[in-house]
This record gives sequence, structure tokens and C-alpha cells, in this order.
Amino acid sequence: MQLQKMDTNLFVVLEAIYSTRNLTRAAEQLHITQPAVSNALARLRRSLDNPLFIRGPSGMTPTPFTESIMPRVQQALSLLADSLNEHRHFNPAQAHKTLRLSMNDMVETVLLPRLLEKLEQQAPGVTVESFYVPRDQLAKELAANTLDFALDIPLATASQLKQQRLMQNRYLCMLRNEHPLANEAGLTLEQYLQLEHIHVSSRRTGPGLADIALNKLGRRRTIKLRVQHYRVAPLVVLRTDLALTVPASLASQYSARLFELPFEIPQMDWHLLWHKSLHDDPANRWLRQQLLKVLAE
Repeated sequence: MQLQKMDTNLFVVLEAIYSTRNLTRAAEQLHITQPAVSNALARLRRSLDNPLFIRGPSGMTPTPFTESIMPRVQQALSLLADSLNEHRHFNPAQAHKTLRLSMNDMVETVLLPRLLEKLEQQAPGVTVESFYVPRDQLAKELAANTLDFALDIPLATASQLKQQRLMQNRYLCMLRNEHPLANEAGLTLEQYLQLEHIHVSSRRTGPGLADIALNKLGRRRTIKLRVQHYRVAPLVVLRTDLALTVPASLASQYSARLFELPFEIPQMDWHLLWHKSLHDDPANRWLRQQLLKVLAE
């Protein structure tokens, strides 16, 4: 017998007859007619090559074969019912799910400690995977359900995605507390340009936002160190006299001297992105609410 050739609804009928020991009561339980139950039982008997039940004075008595398969049939039906119920009504305390997020290392640093603290309290069965997906692949991965959410800049061309702004991040200049300029009330443009700077970029060459803004003023800063990730840059600042121009949300994670920039840089605008097909999915809705709450805090 090949399962893919069977109507799995027949096992629902089998369980109803087994639990009631009566075709009429099974029909009432399933809200179908008694002939429909009889027809389903006949089909099951042919497919499984077994009488399944013997009619007697006390009702429908299960055969040994039926007794042997019913525990697993009931378990399978219960698992299916639980899965369907979870899809309709997400219960975070009982959920077992992997939350897959695309973000860069800076957002990881700001988000993950707070998010894991919240999930540990409210959804202990939810695990998290964080990795970076290139922007030109985000829509594809979200559509394929290999990714649940992305935290990135707005994607104006991705019409199949839903987006919500998480935060606007202004840039600050970060120095270690022991830096010679740490006690200054503020930084002038000349003081900023006299510093040696760390530039964070995944690219091997090219300017950053600070450099583009300075170029418009006809000025240029000195780059002493170029690194790939924001996570390492503050650690270098804390042990050297190098300066780091950094989003405020990351800078606040460290004990360091922070200055407003003496020139204008556009704020970093971060959005939460998800596929529109999951917009009303209870699990997706609950999880994105938690992400929004964490970043709002």
C-alpha cells in the first residue's frame, strides 16, 4: 500500500469509528452521513487489505491489525491538528521555530542581545539564525521562505515586500575616554580632520558617508585603519587614539567619549522587511512585533 495513493481523510474516519465503536455516532462526530462513513470504511478495508472492525453486539470491534496501527494514526492526526492550529493561532510559549534574519554586524550587536533576552522569557522554543544576504538577493530569499526578515535600508523596487521603518540613526564621533580630546566640550571641524580615523566598509576601496560629506566641503580626513565590520572598530578605539564615526545606537553600547559631528551626514534609515505573503501569518506577525519592540526600546 502506497500512502500517496490514499485519501488521508480516511484515517480521520478510521479514528472516529475506533473511538466511538459505532458507525452512526462516528458520522455524527464527523458531521457527515452514516452511508459516507460506511463507504469510507469500505475503501479503507480495500486499501489496507484488512476488515479493520468486526460488527458485534457491543458495536464495531477493532481487529488486531487496527489495534496495532491506531496509536500511531492517532499521534499523526494529533500532530497535524497541532500544526494547523499553530498556523492559525501562534502560541509563543509552545512554539518551536527557527527565526532566520538577515542583517549586518552592527545591527546584530544592537538587536540580538535584547531579542534573545525577550525570546528566552516568552518563546523559549524559538531559535535564531543571523546571517547577511546581499540586497539584490533579499526579495528572492524572502519569497522562497529561506529567510523570515531582513533588517536593511529601504528597498524601493521590491514591490512584493512589506517594509516598516525601525529607526533613524544619527552618526557620532567616538573616542576613548583617555583620548587627549576627551575633555573637550565639542569637536571643531579642524579637530576632527586632525584625528586619524577608522573606516568601516565591506568593500576594499571607496569612500564612506563621512568622506562623501567632507568631499562636498572640499575637505578630507586621514584613514588610518579600514575594517570590514563595525563590531571590531569600537574595540580598536578603546585601545588607541583613533576616531570612529559610528551610528549612535552602536556607540551607546560602549563606555567611550561621544561627540556630535561638526558637519552634516544623512541619518542611517533602517527598515524591517518581510514578504507580503506572510503579512497576516500569526507567527510572522508576533515575531515582527517583538523585533519592533526591541528596537523601539
